[in-house]
Amino acid sequence: MKSIRLREGKERSLLRRHPWIFDGAIAKGGADAGETVRVEGHDGQFLGWAAFSPSSKIRARVWSFDETERIDASFFTARIAQAIKARGLFDIQSNGLRLIHGESDGLPGLVVDRYAGTLVAQFSSCGTERWKSVIVEALLAQTGLTRLYERSDASVRSLEGLPEATGWLAGAGDTGITLTEHDWKLSLDVAEGHKTGFYLDQRDSRRKFADYTRRLKFQRVLNCYCYTGGFTVAALAGGAAHVTSIDSSGPAIERAKENVALNGFDASRTTMLDADVNASLRRFLAEGKTFDAIVLDPPKFAPTVAHAERAARAYKDINRIALSILAPGGVLFTYSCSGGISADLFHKIVASAGIDAGVDAFITERLGGAPDHPMTVTFPEGEYLKGLVLLRK
Repeated sequence: MKSIRLREGKERSLLRRHPWIFDGAIAKGGADAGETVRVEGHDGQFLGWAAFSPSSKIRARVWSFDETERIDASFFTARIAQAIKARGLFDIQSNGLRLIHGESDGLPGLVVDRYAGTLVAQFSSCGTERWKSVIVEALLAQTGLTRLYERSDASVRSLEGLPEATGWLAGAGDTGITLTEHDWKLSLDVAEGHKTGFYLDQRDSRRKFADYTRRLKFQRVLNCYCYTGGFTVAALAGGAAHVTSIDSSGPAIERAKENVALNGFDASRTTMLDADVNASLRRFLAEGKTFDAIVLDPPKFAPTVAHAERAARAYKDINRIALSILAPGGVLFTYSCSGGISADLFHKIVASAGIDAGVDAFITERLGGAPDHPMTVTFPEGEYLKGLVLLRK
């Protein structure tokens, strides 16, 4: 078994069971891409078993902190079974859910979503790539499904020295799927959509937005970065008279239109704009247009802390304008999915945006990902999705 030895003082994070080992923490040792290595402290003390990644800044990802555990096919079968069993503990009002959430489920670099009878997997690390065939076999065996589509096309693959890979790993056929979520139907294409095809992590937020719309009787709703219209459908289900939805992706806008029709809503209750959100917000501000409720769910502005300063300016700008065009008594659902932006920093950014807009608001709720996208006590980076609900005074 190959090993890596850490520099003195670099053991602390592993002793707290954090699974990442950065390149600068390693004093000596190495292995082939994805190969399992024994991780030792500077004094030779065992710390964990990890998958080695020669190209990545995260040079190794820990599979296990148990010295007696073997990293073999049985290990992956057991971890996958454990993750699937955990989903039975959560209240998931959908036939679309995340079965495996990377580090939170003890499988760093692996994401698996289930969309009705189809599995979609992302292998984003050298370790999961090396064990791909074993993982696929275990997933199919334990779910009883026969279709598994690979969406290993995230940019992080290049950081691992891995090429993009997409396509059927098991089964074949149409990649278009219609999910049930709460009382709605939502369509997607696992081959073409963002992530694995859909934003399952916003499931509970969509329900909450429908509830707010119903309770406070919002009439004019703005959904920014609407993607395929999940929040649009939620607003219409909540009784909104009209929803304006904006996204810079033409195909996403067309899918949003399909989802409105799929749920039986009149298209005249919607305006779908294939446009830049920032420019649209500025135009609404100049025109004096206001909305009773606004959703801001932008893409990842800061993938790492190094991008945080520039991202903070972008988040502040869109939140400043959104608060400016939000009617008194209206509600803003605002999010950051950037790993480089902490929940505390996001709060400060939104507060600063309110000050610049001359707007005060109550923070009525803090939101995160749905429970099938869990954060664990040892891996705070799992809290990538942060949301605030603001009620304008």
